[in-house]
Amino acid sequence: MTVTHCLTAQTLTEDFERLFLENYDLVYRAAYSITGNPQDAEDVLQTLFLRLLRRENPVQVEKNPRGYLYRAAVHTAIDAVRTRSHAESLISSTVLSERTAGIAEDKRSSEIWEWLHKALAKLHPKEAEVFLLRHIEGYSNAEVAHLLGVSRGTVAVTLFRARVRLKRSIRRHFGDSL
Repeated sequence: MTVTHCLTAQTLTEDFERLFLENYDLVYRAAYSITGNPQDAEDVLQTLFLRLLRRENPVQVEKNPRGYLYRAAVHTAIDAVRTRSHAESLISSTVLSERTAGIAEDKRSSEIWEWLHKALAKLHPKEAEVFLLRHIEGYSNAEVAHLLGVSRGTVAVTLFRARVRLKRSIRRHFGDSL
């Protein structure tokens, strides 16, 4: 006789709550890294977890929850940035420069941060997530590979491509003034 796990509304709620609490910071940081705006990051977080709650069988989450949620946060944040109007983008830049006053004290630094958020949103989502994990979150290539379920070689190649695209974007936007 086999015993099967009976999925009830209570166990679903408990599992979901645990998943949410364990990964809130990871998802928020990923979303904030792309959007540059705390309210947009919260919206991304809420959208992501609501979508997850509506799924009947989130198999991908079960295999690698942190990796899945990080990728989903990056994709959802990129979508949010791409659909944001120009006026909202300017508001976001103002909030970003207020939040990062220690980093962006002058107009030039603010412009660089604004450009970075837009440039990350234009990268392929896989490139953006690998770049953020490596250079913003500070994970090693091996840790990024483990988190995303890919090889270290894939991480290295993806980082190389992301850096090349970002360097081109820097030259187009800023010229040689940086």
